[in-house]
Amino acid sequence: MSCVLITGATSGIGFQLAKDYADTGWNVVACGRNTLALQELEAYSPLIISARFELTDLEQIKLVIARLEVSPELWIFNAGDCEYIDRGEIDAALIQRVFSVNVIGLANSLEACQPYFKPGHRIAIVGSIASEVALPRAEAYGASKAAVSYLARTLQLDLKGKGIAVSVIYPGFVKTPLTDKNTFPMPMLITAEQASQAIRRGLEKRNPHIYFPTRFTTILRFIGALPYRWQNVITSKLVSR
Repeated sequence: MSCVLITGATSGIGFQLAKDYADTGWNVVACGRNTLALQELEAYSPLIISARFELTDLEQIKLVIARLEVSPELWIFNAGDCEYIDRGEIDAALIQRVFSVNVIGLANSLEACQPYFKPGHRIAIVGSIASEVALPRAEAYGASKAAVSYLARTLQLDLKGKGIAVSVIYPGFVKTPLTDKNTFPMPMLITAEQASQAIRRGLEKRNPHIYFPTRFTTILRFIGALPYRWQNVITSKLVSR
């Protein structure tokens, strides 16, 4: 039976992915730090087991992963956080918090899991379409996701020779507890169920890059291909602060 490990499984996209994979007969290792949410997932399906750890604690992650009694073949690194910078007033502590989860937390998870990667496995890393265009207030979040995208695309090159495939996922706006905190309009917002479907379909097709929703991410990718000066003019007019 196939097995998938999912970080950030205690809310939003990760929570939905865990349920959907279990519904289709996969064994699921749901990772996160919210004990109640992990218990809810285990109660949802006997195919789901939980792995509780803090993304910022590398040694804790290594211990938890080493104790698993299942062997994942699909690894979805989904955990992330978002905070915004207001009025361009840099807050170094805020940036450090976001990077500690989105970048260092990802690196910790990858290092802890990499002894168990084997030829034929697939790694999926959830970034953001925000990494491809500079957006107002996204100095911390966008920069962290740009780092995630670069890290993931580099892994695609370095792990190919080992027979390990890497998919990079670029969501647009998805309704989750994280985006529920946003106070600005979110164009073409989709549900976590729709996001899960897009991710699972893309991974099943073994796509190296997965963008959704298609129309929104295509628009931002087009803007991102323009000269920076033009990008700034367009985004300053189109994006609400």
